[in-house]
Amino acid sequence: LMLESRPSSLCLIGSLLHSLTRCTAATSEFQLEGDYWIGGLFDIHHVSRLACQARPEAIDCSSLSNYRKFQLMRFAVEQINNSTNLLPNVSLGYDIFDHCSDTQSFPGILKLISVKNLIQPWGENHNNLSKMIAVVGPFTSTHALTVAPLFMADLIPMVNYGSTSSVFSKKMKYPSFMRTVFPNQDVTEVIVSLMQHFKWRWVAFLYSDNDFGTDGLELFIKKIKNTKICLAFSKGLNDNTNYSLMFKQIEAQQIHVFIVFSEELVAEPLIKAAIQLSITNKVWIAGESWSLSKRLLHIEGIKNIGTILGVSQPVVTIPGFSDFIFSTKTQRHWEDVEKSMFCNQECNCSHLKADDILTENPTFSFPIYSAIYAVAHALHNTLKCGDGKCKKNMTVYPHKVLAELKRSNFTLLNRSIQFDENGDIKFGLYSIVFWNHRGGVQEIGFYKFHPLHFFINDSEIKWFTNGGVPTSLCSPECSVGYVKKQNGIHQCCFTCEICPNGTYINSTEDPYSCISCKDTEWSAEGSTSCNQRLVEFIPFTDSGAILIMLGAGALVGLTLAVSVLFAVNYNTPVVRSAGGPMCFLILGCLSLCSISVFFYFGQPSVSSCVLRFLPFFLFYTVCLACFVVRSFQIVCIFKIAAKFPRIQTCWMKYHGQWLVITVAFTTQALFFLTGFSTGPPKPYNETVWYPEKIILSCEISVIATYGTIVLLSALSSLCFIFSYMGKDLPKNYNEAKAITFCLLLLILTWIIFATVYMLYRGKYIHTINALAVLSSLYSFLLWYFFPKCYIIIFQPHKNTQQYFQDLIQNYTKTISQ
Repeated sequence: LMLESRPSSLCLIGSLLHSLTRCTAATSEFQLEGDYWIGGLFDIHHVSRLACQARPEAIDCSSLSNYRKFQLMRFAVEQINNSTNLLPNVSLGYDIFDHCSDTQSFPGILKLISVKNLIQPWGENHNNLSKMIAVVGPFTSTHALTVAPLFMADLIPMVNYGSTSSVFSKKMKYPSFMRTVFPNQDVTEVIVSLMQHFKWRWVAFLYSDNDFGTDGLELFIKKIKNTKICLAFSKGLNDNTNYSLMFKQIEAQQIHVFIVFSEELVAEPLIKAAIQLSITNKVWIAGESWSLSKRLLHIEGIKNIGTILGVSQPVVTIPGFSDFIFSTKTQRHWEDVEKSMFCNQECNCSHLKADDILTENPTFSFPIYSAIYAVAHALHNTLKCGDGKCKKNMTVYPHKVLAELKRSNFTLLNRSIQFDENGDIKFGLYSIVFWNHRGGVQEIGFYKFHPLHFFINDSEIKWFTNGGVPTSLCSPECSVGYVKKQNGIHQCCFTCEICPNGTYINSTEDPYSCISCKDTEWSAEGSTSCNQRLVEFIPFTDSGAILIMLGAGALVGLTLAVSVLFAVNYNTPVVRSAGGPMCFLILGCLSLCSISVFFYFGQPSVSSCVLRFLPFFLFYTVCLACFVVRSFQIVCIFKIAAKFPRIQTCWMKYHGQWLVITVAFTTQALFFLTGFSTGPPKPYNETVWYPEKIILSCEISVIATYGTIVLLSALSSLCFIFSYMGKDLPKNYNEAKAITFCLLLLILTWIIFATVYMLYRGKYIHTINALAVLSSLYSFLLWYFFPKCYIIIFQPHKNTQQYFQDLIQNYTKTISQ
C-alpha cells in the first residue's frame, strides 16, 4: 500500500528489482560487518530531473550532492569501535545507502527492514531478527516522510540529522523518530527575531517547493502573525521556476529582504539567476541548509547581489575527521574495488579528493556525528555495559534501543545531548553568520534557546549601502501623533493621519486607532497622551460675583425703600396710578427674583441649579403678569372706556387684574412642576468649547422648560402690545411709555446675552447670565418705580387728584373731537 501511494510505482519496482540483483558486493565503503548494524541513508547524489522510464532501469544518481555526511558516519562508527569505554567488546557495523530520490530509492530501505531480504509482516514471530538496531537519515524532509512509516511500524529508531519538518514532532504518527537537528519552528523563530532586530517589515519568502519548504512557510506565517512583519511575496522554487518573472514581481512590490528557506541545491540556481538578472542592493537571509555553503560563497558575482546573512548550525570541529579522510583517500583499496560497485547506484565517487570532501558544507556534520553516538550510547545502555564488557547474549530489540534513546543524556565535544518529549534535540543554539567581502563566512551572533539569549554584533556587518542598515518597508513609519490607516490586506501598508483634538495614540498598543480621552482629560492634535482638564467655575470670592451679589442686595434694599415710600403715600394718585396694592406685589416679586442671582456662583449642584432658574422664572412671571394688567388698564381707561364702557365695568366687577395674575402664576407653577419632575436642571461639564478646560455649568432641558419659556414670551408680547397702544397718551402721563421702555430694555438685555452665549462658553458666561437677570430686575425698578418716587418726593404738585383728573378730561375731549 505504501508503494502504491506514489504515482511512480512502476518506476520504483523496476529500480528495486534491478538494484537487489546488483548491490551485493561484499567489499564496499557502504558496508561494515559488526555485532550490531546501523542503517544509513545519505543523499550522496541526487536526481537532477526525475523521469519515468518505459522499462525497468536503475535511476541515475550522477549529480554529486554531499559526500562529507556519508564519510562522517563511517568515521563515527570507526571511532566508537576503537573506544574502550563505549560498547567495549562490541563492534558496530553499518549498511549505508545512497538515498538520492524520494520516490525511487526504495531498494535499500526494503533491505534494511528485511530478514534475509524478506519483509517481516507485523504480528509474525520475530525469531530471526535483523542485526539492524537503528537507522540514521535520510537528509531531506521529503525523503524522510516517504520512508519513515516503514520504520515506525516496528518502532525501529530513526535518528535523523537533517529532516527539520515540524510534522516529525508528532509522536502519535512518528513514535520512533528522533533527530539531532532543530525543527523548522526553531529556525523560523530565529529568522523572525532577525527581522525584528533590524526592523525589516516587508519581506519575501522563497522556499523549496517540497515538504521542507512548505512547512517552513506555514511556520513563518504563524510566527509573524502578531508582529509588525508582513509577508509581501512567497514563492515555491523548483526546476520550472521562472526567475525572471519572479524577480519582476518582487521588484514591483519594492521588497528589499529575501528569506531563502531551501536546500543548497535549490538555492544555487536562485542565486545564479539573481546574478544573471543583475538583482542588486538586497538583503538575503540564508536558511541553515546553505548558509555555510562554500560552493555558493565563491560563485562569481555573488558580491553584487547585496548583503547575505544566514542562520546555521554552529560549526563544531570534529577531532580526527580530517586525518580519517586523508587516510581513507590514500588507501589503494579504492582502485581494487570495481568502480561500478563503489556506490549502490549507478555512480562513481572515486574521483573526489580529500580537500574536496573537507571543504564541503559542514552544517550538518555535528548532527550526524551526534546521531551515531546517540545510537551507540542507547545500545550501550541496552546491553547493560560496564566494567569493560557488555552482555552480548541479550536479544536486542529496536524498541528497547528506542527507549534508551529517549533517555539519552551524555556529553559529546562539550555539548549536552538530550531529547525532549517530541524526540527533538533539547539544548543548543544557532549561529548568525555574515558572508563578508573577503570571501568568507563570519559568525556575528547567536541565538540560544535555553535560556533564551539573542545577540548580534551589528558593527561586524558591512552592508551594501556602505552605511546604515537597509530598510524594507511597505510604508515609512508615521511621525509621532499620527495613526496608521491600513491600505489593503497588509498591515504594513498604510497612510498616516494625525489624531484630532481630544484623542491620542498609543503606538505600542494600537498604532491603528486614535483613543478618545476621558471627559476629564484633553489633548491637542497629534498627542500621545491626555492631560487633565482645568476645572473652572465662578467662585463666590470672584470680584465680578461680589459686585453682582452686592447689586442684588442693593436691589432688595431699594425695593424695600420704595415699598416704604409707597406705603406712606399709598392714597396719593401716583401710587394709585402705578398699581396701588399691585405695586407691592411687583416689588416683592422683584426681590424674590434676585435670589436666583446668588446661585450662579460656586460649584454647581442639583439644588443650586434648580434655584438658579426657579425663583427668577416663577416670580418674574408674576411681575410680567402685573405689567400686562397695568398696560391693559391704562389702555382701557384712556381708550376702551370711552368706546366700550361695558368692558371696563366687567373688568372692575370681576377683579380681572387679580384673575389674570393668579392664572399666570398657577400655570407657570404647573409648568415647573411637570417639567422639573421629568428633567430637572442638573450640573453639567462643558467640554466641547474648550478642550483643555471643564466649565462647570447647569444643564436645563429645553423640552422640560418649553412651556415656561412660551408663557414668559407670551406675557412679554402682550405687555409690549398693550403698552405700545398707549404711546399717544398725554405727555405728562407716562405710565405706558415707562412700561414700553422697560420691556425694550428687557428684550435688548436678553438679545445681548443670547449673542454672547453663542460666541462664548467660558466660565464668565455665568457672570454674564447673572448680570442679565439683575439687569431685567433693575429695568423695572429704575424705569418704572423710580420716576414715581421722584414725583412723590420732588414734584408733589403732580401728585394730586385734581392734576390727574385734568389730564384725563383733556385727553377725553381730544378723542371725542
